[in-house]
Amino acid sequence: MLEKISLKKIKKTEASDSLREMREQLIDLANRAKADKLPVIITVDGWSAAGKGVQIASLIKYMDPRFYDVESVRKPNAIELRKPWLHRYWQKLPKQGNFLILDGSWYRDTVNALNHGEIDKAEYKRRINDINTFERQLADDGYLIIKLFLHITEGEQLRRLEKLAGSEITRWRVDEQDMKNNKNYDSIFKRYDKTFTRTNTAFAPWHIIPANDKFTAQYNIMKCVTEAVRGACEAKENGGRFCQIPQFDTCGYSPEEFNLVKTKKLAKINMDKSLTDEEYGRKLEKYQSRLFALQNICYQRKIPVVIAYEGWDAGGKGGNIKRVANALDPRGYEVKPIAAPEPSEAARHYLWRFWTRLEKDGHFTIFDRTWYGRVMVEPIEGFTPKERTEMAYQEINEFEKQLTEWGAVVIKFWINIDKDEQYRRFKERENTPSKQWKITEEDWRNREKWDEYEKAVDRMVELTSTDFAPWTIIEGNDKKYARIKALKTICKSIEERLFDKKGGE
Repeated sequence: MLEKISLKKIKKTEASDSLREMREQLIDLANRAKADKLPVIITVDGWSAAGKGVQIASLIKYMDPRFYDVESVRKPNAIELRKPWLHRYWQKLPKQGNFLILDGSWYRDTVNALNHGEIDKAEYKRRINDINTFERQLADDGYLIIKLFLHITEGEQLRRLEKLAGSEITRWRVDEQDMKNNKNYDSIFKRYDKTFTRTNTAFAPWHIIPANDKFTAQYNIMKCVTEAVRGACEAKENGGRFCQIPQFDTCGYSPEEFNLVKTKKLAKINMDKSLTDEEYGRKLEKYQSRLFALQNICYQRKIPVVIAYEGWDAGGKGGNIKRVANALDPRGYEVKPIAAPEPSEAARHYLWRFWTRLEKDGHFTIFDRTWYGRVMVEPIEGFTPKERTEMAYQEINEFEKQLTEWGAVVIKFWINIDKDEQYRRFKERENTPSKQWKITEEDWRNREKWDEYEKAVDRMVELTSTDFAPWTIIEGNDKKYARIKALKTICKSIEERLFDKKGGE
């Protein structure tokens, strides 16, 4: 791709009026994007000394500063390195109607890490897949992604680096690695070119900007941005989807397919399982002690554990989570209760609030309700268009796959109770003053939709029980049995991750 870019200058005398018009248009387009609730991400990558900072400053000069953020992406810090590698980019996602302009991006992270030997080729390929998945998920959710790469020649880069290094004011901007990269320009050129070829998708195509001349770069950037924002706004207003016109042939990206494990429908689950008080007390001590020991090993090895709880209203999630938490060192876990999204959460991709709640590696993150609301509550209550909820099964599998690639043990529970048991617990809550806060009109209303929810859960379990993150259905009519099964499953899942088949470390 890079070798096909013409570095020919655009004459100011011929294009100044056109650039001025586009700048004036950008002011209106940014306001239009705000009104249309269009989230826009502009990534500005390029060679060292290509002028990224200057070009970003020129671009935002014609935008309302209340509705954009500029983030300079540098090498991940110690905390960021303990999260999934894309975590810091999920964290930065703009709200609907806002712009995020990135000086550097997930591409700089990936190519630089490969160049510096921080990742191997296998990890590089995984990251390329993660990037395409990330960008597709955002595009499907209505984000406009404009990817810019400022391209300069080897000689022009050297001239600029030497000029920067020769001034006391700008010397700090050039380091030894910059000069080393210039000497290795050809090999880095090939790596960038391969990366662009593999990530030039129909939903997020590359715009390679000739940047040997600053005016030429300004003109082309402004043209790309105004055309893309205008097209996306028009498509959104017309109820359609905007596709940027790619400069080059797009890659053959297709979403990953996952191996699903066989599951049972809820109606086929034997709900008669129970434990005596004696059995419960003995097993509770056994599995809580085992889990405490396993938590210490996970902490030492920096292995994250993500536990997701779903289930019927009054199914006993709270009591179940409490028995798990009681076994853990409180410094090494967080329980994340999930309610209806706040306005700032609803204004972003639905997975954003789960990505941003992940604890560091070596820690446990326990979700009391999860991302699965997307395929249960939202379609039944009509909160989200059917087209988007259908996409969620794939997106959720991708999310959980990325968690396992990070090294996490992902454990998912559906706590199942039958309709009669739910009714009994609802009435008990109504008749017990200390428990009345637990029962609401919404609980009774949801109960009326039991059959709809059961079908949704069956489909959810069938389509998202993967070999790397399978569902465990917990028979929950007897709370004691449910608590022990959860503890036992957590211990077993962690042991399978920590130990070989013979049981040795």
